[in-house]
Amino acid sequence: MPPNTKRTHSRALSPGGEAVVVSFRAGALPSSEDAAVAPPATQPSQGLSRRSRAGPGEREQRQQPGEAASLAAALARERIRRSGEAEAEAEGPVPFWQRTWFLALLLSMAAASFAIALLLYLGLDLPEASPAQSYAADPDNVVEITYGSAIKLMHERTKFRLHSHDVPYGSGSGQQSVTSFPNVDDANSYWIVRPQPDTSAKQGDPITHGTIVRLQHMRTRKWLHSHMHASPITGNLEVSCFGGENESDTGDYWRLEIEGSGKSWRQNQRIRLHHVDTGGYLHSHDRKYTRIAGGQQEVCGVGDKRPDNVWLAAEGVYFPVNQQK
Repeated sequence: MPPNTKRTHSRALSPGGEAVVVSFRAGALPSSEDAAVAPPATQPSQGLSRRSRAGPGEREQRQQPGEAASLAAALARERIRRSGEAEAEAEGPVPFWQRTWFLALLLSMAAASFAIALLLYLGLDLPEASPAQSYAADPDNVVEITYGSAIKLMHERTKFRLHSHDVPYGSGSGQQSVTSFPNVDDANSYWIVRPQPDTSAKQGDPITHGTIVRLQHMRTRKWLHSHMHASPITGNLEVSCFGGENESDTGDYWRLEIEGSGKSWRQNQRIRLHHVDTGGYLHSHDRKYTRIAGGQQEVCGVGDKRPDNVWLAAEGVYFPVNQQK
């Protein structure tokens, strides 16, 4: 630098907006060689939108919305699965009976059937019985009705069976009611044929015309009975069930009358039962009860022979004729 030359410093702004120091000698304009200009700083373009200025993480998140939704759904499914497992663990294993209820039902039905069959057999209460035989109505098979047989009496005209159940009459004597029942397979229609007490008659003995018999209701153990009370529907002689195993009187006595030429009582043979005390014949008709025993016919006693007091021995368990003499 020449002597007595004064250097002047000046500060200016660069196009980038930063300060730049310019040094030149007094009396001279600064030349391009004398100017020391800092490199301009990079300035963002004023025309770029806000989206272009977003960070790389934000751009990636906005560029992949489908992937984010799939991830959220997968997380939700995992939470549901874990909550289900937690509930199952809390409830414990499925009980054994819930897995085998159908088998248990079949076993219980089989046991119930066996119990019914056993009760039916024991209900005969005949310790000295020989093996019983059961016969259906078969005209080619002549079956004798013997003491100890459990039979169903069928009303000839209406085909209803003599029936009783543990329901008392609402009028008259109030004793156990007797009706005739339409269904063949009802267990309350079995009657055991018994002799008069204090006789020599034994189980398996045949029963001849004119013999006095008693009929014991197998289910309730009461006796077919009649007296002078009025029957509920027609006002004839009431027929009921009364007494018990060790309680019986002459109101339980019925005289067997065989229709036709037969001398002994056989299955499907037309008979009448004549009550000893009242003189009434065991009778039924097509007039039915409408309330407690709805659909069942009245059974009563009438004083004269009519077509509606004829009966036949139908289904039953028949003991063979006793061959001992």
